[in-house]
Amino acid sequence: MSNIPQTPPPLPTFREAFLYWLKLGFISFGGPAGQISMMHQELVERRRWISEHRFLHALNYCMLLPGPEAIQLAIYISWIMHGVAGAIIAGVCFFMPAFALLSMLASIYLEWGDVPLVQGLFYGIKPAVVAVVLFAAWRIGSRALKNEVLWGMAALAFVAIFVFGIGFPWIVLAAAILGAIGGKLMPEKFKSGGGHGASSKGYGPAVIDDDTPTPAHARFSWTKLGLTVVAFVVVWLVAMLTVRGEQTLTDMGIFFSKAAFLTIGGAYAVLPYVYQGGVEHYGWLTGSQMMDGLALGETTPGPLIMVVTWVGYMGGVAKQVFVSPVAAGLAGAATATFFTFLPSFLFILVGGPVVEATRNELKFTAPLTGVTAAVVGVILNLAVFFAWHTFWPQGTAAAPFANPFEWFQVLVAVGAFIALWKFKIEIMKVIGGCAVLGLAYTYTLHLM
Repeated sequence: MSNIPQTPPPLPTFREAFLYWLKLGFISFGGPAGQISMMHQELVERRRWISEHRFLHALNYCMLLPGPEAIQLAIYISWIMHGVAGAIIAGVCFFMPAFALLSMLASIYLEWGDVPLVQGLFYGIKPAVVAVVLFAAWRIGSRALKNEVLWGMAALAFVAIFVFGIGFPWIVLAAAILGAIGGKLMPEKFKSGGGHGASSKGYGPAVIDDDTPTPAHARFSWTKLGLTVVAFVVVWLVAMLTVRGEQTLTDMGIFFSKAAFLTIGGAYAVLPYVYQGGVEHYGWLTGSQMMDGLALGETTPGPLIMVVTWVGYMGGVAKQVFVSPVAAGLAGAATATFFTFLPSFLFILVGGPVVEATRNELKFTAPLTGVTAAVVGVILNLAVFFAWHTFWPQGTAAAPFANPFEWFQVLVAVGAFIALWKFKIEIMKVIGGCAVLGLAYTYTLHLM
């Protein structure tokens, strides 16, 4: 115990905070769990910028929000320390490296995607994506579906989207309504876990400690709330006016704004909605390109929802927003990314003062529990959809199981799932191994 510091460290300067958030943006692999773990280790244990209790209190709130909880947690912590400027710096630094990298990869993909080497790599990556999405459904389902009622809601959601093609927003709305009703009729069935729990570990006093008063800029007032909402509406309208001259960019602005409010349950939950809009409705990219983008999103830093950057880039090029393909792609990527992440700042700057004012345990609502259950069914549908297009690439609605049947990709998908589930191998390593297998297999076929 004598090794535990007895005094808090000094408040980090804005420059120190900026450098940390920028570093996090470049190393934030491993999905939200990995990113949150990195922040806990660095900010709670090592630097002691925030206490364990305050960290978990903020995280429990972020877990309730639509959008990527890891970036929202970064925005929250930086907002407490350095106000609105801190919130903007943390959020932008978190996704900017991934934005630049995915835009560059999208440009290379469009230029060289038909090269046999690249095709061979993606031949192995596609079944890995099937395994990754299926594993996400299992991982979320095992945590969220605690009883037969929630299992039933997940099954209903799967049938609704898979059999009847009902849109994702309507499934979310129906699940929320059923959850609200179920919470009153069967409250014991809709009780959720108590967040991430508390920890008894002590790391010494923190800059933002358990009993540290809420900074002046983070205190709640109705005037501040109203002004913040108005400011965000103005920013959104100005951004929409900026892209109004090009219909594709306008469509992206509206579409990704809606998507940002539907990402309850994480990125995998909103992917079916992005797929329905980007592939089937607007034709910004093909289903195969969507899968390739998802695979690259899994292997780059930042939240997985950064796949919207890929969708926007592909859409900008496909719809020829500008004469230059690179300019068109960047315009689409910037539009999709901006409108997807803008609401995350709104949720923190509006809701953060309320959370700081209450400072007691936040509770998951019954409607949210219902939505989480439905999300499991929706993610399972995404896995089935990807598996169909991977294992029967020539399949259509009229002939869903048209030859050829890709038995090799089935074996790769099964092996990838076992690697993720049984042996707990990192997603990046699994995708990398599958890419090598795909390249070796296609090269062998070429020699034959």
